[in-house]
Amino acid sequence: MDDIDHRSLGNRLDLFHQQEDGPGMVFWHPRGWALYRVVEDYMRRRMARAGYREVRTPQMMARSLWNRSGHWEKFGAQMFALADEGRLMALKPMSCPGHIQIFNKRLRSHRELPIRYFEFGAVHRNEPSGALQGLMRARAFVQDDAHVFCLDHQIEAEVARFCGLLRQIYADFGFDGFDVALATRPAQRAGSDAVWDRAEAALAGAARQAGFDFETLPGEGAFYGPKLEFHLRDRLGRRWQCGTIQLDFVMPERLDAAYVTEQNGRAVPVMLHHAVLGSLERFIGILLEHHEGRLPLWLAPEQLVVASIGAAEVAPACHVAEAFEAAGLRVALDARPERLSRKILDAHGDGVPVLAAIGAREARDNTVALRFRDGRQEALPLAGAIARLRAEAVSPAEPPALAA
Repeated sequence: MDDIDHRSLGNRLDLFHQQEDGPGMVFWHPRGWALYRVVEDYMRRRMARAGYREVRTPQMMARSLWNRSGHWEKFGAQMFALADEGRLMALKPMSCPGHIQIFNKRLRSHRELPIRYFEFGAVHRNEPSGALQGLMRARAFVQDDAHVFCLDHQIEAEVARFCGLLRQIYADFGFDGFDVALATRPAQRAGSDAVWDRAEAALAGAARQAGFDFETLPGEGAFYGPKLEFHLRDRLGRRWQCGTIQLDFVMPERLDAAYVTEQNGRAVPVMLHHAVLGSLERFIGILLEHHEGRLPLWLAPEQLVVASIGAAEVAPACHVAEAFEAAGLRVALDARPERLSRKILDAHGDGVPVLAAIGAREARDNTVALRFRDGRQEALPLAGAIARLRAEAVSPAEPPALAA
C-alpha cells in the first residue's frame, strides 16, 4: 500500500512536498501545479455551465463578522487569529460569510433568486499537528465552495441540480459509485428546534426526490443546518467523504440577508452551502491513490513525452514537441543520450500516458511512433497524431462544440 500512498506518489512523480517550515501546507512543484490547474479549470467550466458565477472574497476578515455568523463560537479554537492595529481579525476557515456580504451589497428582488456564487476559497484551519496527514488533512487548502440563495419552493430543484452535477463530476474523474448520508442536528447548534425540524424535513425530501437512498447520521450536521454527505468509493473499496450540501435557515438571518418579496416586503432567503470535491488538495490525494499515479490522459500533468532516439533526431524531436504544445497538449521533451527503452521506462514511471518516439524514419517522413502506457503502439503522420491525442485528451467539461 505504501507505493500508492499519495505522499509517496507525490514524491516519486515530483508533484509536491511538505516540510516543517509550513506545517500542514503544500509546496506544489511544476508537475503537481499543472495537475492542480487541470482540476481547477475543469471545475470552473462545470460550475459556470451549471449557472454559478465565480467570486473572490478576502482571506482575512474582522472577528466581529465571525462572531455574528457563529463561526467564532463554534470554530474559534481552530481559527488563526491576529490583531491589526488593535482590531481583532481572523483568517477564514470557510467562505460563506463573505458570500453573504456580496449578496447583501445591494437590495435583491425575489425575481433574481436563485443566485448562485462559487469560489475557489483558500481557507486555513488550525488542525492539531498530530492529525495532519499529507493532502488528506492540512491546515491550508482550497475548497470548491458554492452558495445558493433561493426561495423555499426552489430548495428541491437546487438540491437536484447539485446532485446531478456531483454525479457527472465524480464519473468524469473515474469514480463509479458513492454513498449518501443525511447528517442531522448536532448538540451545539444555532437556531431553534422548529427551524431544524423544517430544515431536516426539507433536505430529506429533496434527497428522496433526487432518487437517493440515504443513511441518517444523528448529531453530525453543521452548526447552522443539516447536510447531505456524499462518500466516494475508490477502486480499493475505501470510502471518502468529499461532497456535501447543507441547508441553512440560520446564517442568512444572522448576517441580515434579505430580498424584496412579491408583496414588496422583506424576507430572508434560504441558503444552500455546497462543495463537490471538498478540499482540492485532499481530492487530488484521493485521485492519485485511486488511479495509483496513472492518471487518465486528460488529467495527466504531462500528457506526452517526445523522445529522440539518437543525437541526429534531437532537432526534429524539438520540432515535434513544439507542434504538440502548440496544439494545446502538455508536453515534455526527452533528448537525453539514453536508449529508447530507458526513456520509455522513465516516462511510464513518471505517469506519462503517451510517448512519441522520433527516429531517423520519423524525422524523414514527418511521422511519430506513439507508444501508449497500456502497451499499444501506433505510427501516424504528425498531423494525425496531434488530432488523435487532442481528441483523446479533451477535458470532459469542454463544451462539445469545442471538443472536435
